[in-house]
Amino acid sequence: MSIYLTIFGKPRYLGLMRLKDEEQLNHNRWLVLKTSRGYEMGLKRGMLTGEQEERYRSEASQYEETTEAMLQDVEFVKEADINDIEEYYMCRNDEEDVLLRAREILVSHGINMKLVDVEYILDRKRLYFYFTSEQRVDFRAYVRDLAHEFRTRIEMRQIGLRDEARIVKGIASCGRPCCCSYWLRGFSPISIKIVKEQRSALNPTKISGLCGRLMCCMSYEQELYSEMWAKLPGPGTKIKTEQGTYTLESLDIGNERVNIRFPSGRLVPVLISEFPDFKEAVLNGEEWGVDKEMAAKKKAAQERIERLEKAKQARRNMRVNAKSFRASTSKSESSPKPKTKPKAKKQKQNQNRNMNREWQSKRRRPKAKSESTKKEG
Repeated sequence: MSIYLTIFGKPRYLGLMRLKDEEQLNHNRWLVLKTSRGYEMGLKRGMLTGEQEERYRSEASQYEETTEAMLQDVEFVKEADINDIEEYYMCRNDEEDVLLRAREILVSHGINMKLVDVEYILDRKRLYFYFTSEQRVDFRAYVRDLAHEFRTRIEMRQIGLRDEARIVKGIASCGRPCCCSYWLRGFSPISIKIVKEQRSALNPTKISGLCGRLMCCMSYEQELYSEMWAKLPGPGTKIKTEQGTYTLESLDIGNERVNIRFPSGRLVPVLISEFPDFKEAVLNGEEWGVDKEMAAKKKAAQERIERLEKAKQARRNMRVNAKSFRASTSKSESSPKPKTKPKAKKQKQNQNRNMNREWQSKRRRPKAKSESTKKEG
């Protein structure tokens, strides 16, 4: 025997169907199934192993309880033929008129309830009404009027807000169809603790789905968040140091980091594996991350300035020592400097001056008359 997964009904119930090994059915074919509600049309999915069957059953027991069991054992009747498929779609078309008429009858009874949808089973022997209500209502008179109007057995099913979104369907805030309307098998309980652990905004319009409850997708990563937070103090934890207060803001799942708000206001990512070292460093007054790099650069620049100042002071000391050495050397010399050269130069200048004077005097003196002139006189 082989076990196959099937889907049937507007609430998308899951069925486990057993087939003999010699019976071969095509994938995604319409089948006529016998369920707890009667004869219904269902779609055949893949074959399940024993481990998969156990996982489906264990997961179904953890989901929130509803009126009908979300996982049932169903019986295979036959493959749907053209007549069965036509009857199925005729039922879907007639359900729109039935829903409008049922709402008109409900107004006349004045019952505080909301009709969400209706569903015929394949042989039309039962007509299911799905409704929501905040309190218990007495709808016995209303059911009698419905049975008289539609000439079939009436089944009333009170559903929750999440089941309403599953049946009605719609587009979620992410831009895709609601998970519950096309693939989600059941509803896991979601609490505000999950929102706080993921550090999501506590704004109802941002964390709620179309049903008004917390979005189901918040539970998809919760196991990973829990595993990572197990290595860290709780979200929002503050580390008080002399430099200021460090606050754990949020987790970065993809990079396995925790975002920490520094006293300066900057949001700095720290690897989860390095968080113990980070905590020890900041408690000891040391810098971390960008601050550590900036502190190292500042320290290197300060050391360079100190080295330059020392070198400048050393050169200044060398000049002062050289001047004092020259001064002490000139004082220690006892022999005066020879002054022969300046004296000889002055004597030569005087000698030249005297020679010039003599030459000028000879030049100005008149010439002596010749002897013949003297005799005639």
